[in-house]
Amino acid sequence: MIQKMNLSRRTLIRSVGASALIAGIGMPAISRAQSDAIKIGHLTPRTGFLGPLGDFAVQGIQLAAEEINAAGGVNGRKIDLVLEDSVNPQTASAKAERLVERDKVAMIIGEISSASGLAIGQVAKRTRTVFINTGCNSDALRGSDCNQYMFHIEAANSMYVQAVGQYLLKENMVKGKKWYSLTADYAFGHDLLKVAKKFMEANGGQFAADELVPTDASDFSPFLLKIRQSRPDLVVSNLAGNQITNFLKQYSEYGLPFPVAGFGFDTAVAWGLGKGNFSGLWPLVWHHLIDTPTSKKYIAAFQKKYNKLPDNQSWGDYFSLKIVAQSMAETKSIDPVKLAEHLRKGAKFDVGKAREGYFRAYDNQMVMEMYAVRAKDAKDMKDQWDIYTPLGTVPASGDDLEVIAPPKDGVCKIG
Repeated sequence: MIQKMNLSRRTLIRSVGASALIAGIGMPAISRAQSDAIKIGHLTPRTGFLGPLGDFAVQGIQLAAEEINAAGGVNGRKIDLVLEDSVNPQTASAKAERLVERDKVAMIIGEISSASGLAIGQVAKRTRTVFINTGCNSDALRGSDCNQYMFHIEAANSMYVQAVGQYLLKENMVKGKKWYSLTADYAFGHDLLKVAKKFMEANGGQFAADELVPTDASDFSPFLLKIRQSRPDLVVSNLAGNQITNFLKQYSEYGLPFPVAGFGFDTAVAWGLGKGNFSGLWPLVWHHLIDTPTSKKYIAAFQKKYNKLPDNQSWGDYFSLKIVAQSMAETKSIDPVKLAEHLRKGAKFDVGKAREGYFRAYDNQMVMEMYAVRAKDAKDMKDQWDIYTPLGTVPASGDDLEVIAPPKDGVCKIG
């Protein structure tokens, strides 16, 4: 099961480059008593069906803050995290407002729910505060709902669909095939289904059915019975959080023979399944098997501190704070307007992948590599963490990173 931890709450010497940001492990907890500290707000769900992912998010950003402070802070000032449970869109909006107005944070990092991300983004725009989204996938946040102060280290739904879609095409699971999808009934799921249908229709397939699943649903038997009767070529998950855990466990118990693929995924929800219950093809924005020096250092530090592997959600929150520290050091400022301009002007960032990522000016989406993985058979697993085999990088090495980014269709009007 997913392990829950009891969490306690750069001077970058001017000659130190961005690579120094990765150094420094195991320092004491951050003190809020420092009047000259740079306050960073962190909002993410700690309760509900996304709560287990939120726990990883908090652990990731706390580790990053400790490392940054151990290396001297940012321009002579320590990072001071103000951590909040976003709960739901209404609460997320109120807490984002409070972080800016009462706590005087320099910026906000976090979130997983696309609906809450939209609410935080609106506060960010109104208060001219930078918000880096670490877990919201909805393409609308990069389209009709984009704004100049909301940035995305998390990949968009269209990027996830393309990442796993390339392998479904290779395995002849699209053209002429019937898919049966289960979709989380909130903003993220609705957007993901829309993107998945667009991909399916463009490549000659069709949906046998698509079902909306309430976010608090735990019994999937009515859906599984329908799937058994429909006999689709592929069962598609557009689910989120512990919905995926419950669905896959019950799918395994029913012994259904149809292959499974997902268009949204978090490693932690599969770690909680138990041996032999995970199956299918899945996309990821990052995973712990990526073989780069920066990823290896991060994984080692996370394991040392928390006695478990990091997941993709912790990756986003960890590297977002590293990006912020690097950018503040490079601009010698915490001014949100200057920070936003710096992020959008092509600055490159080491995010633990083979190629550096960057935020493109059109929609503030980080352009970067994505991945696809295949679930391992139970007999091939070495331990509880050894659940999948990496299939490769999308785009392939040498291809333009922007081929996987959301289309520049003119809907986003950052200007």
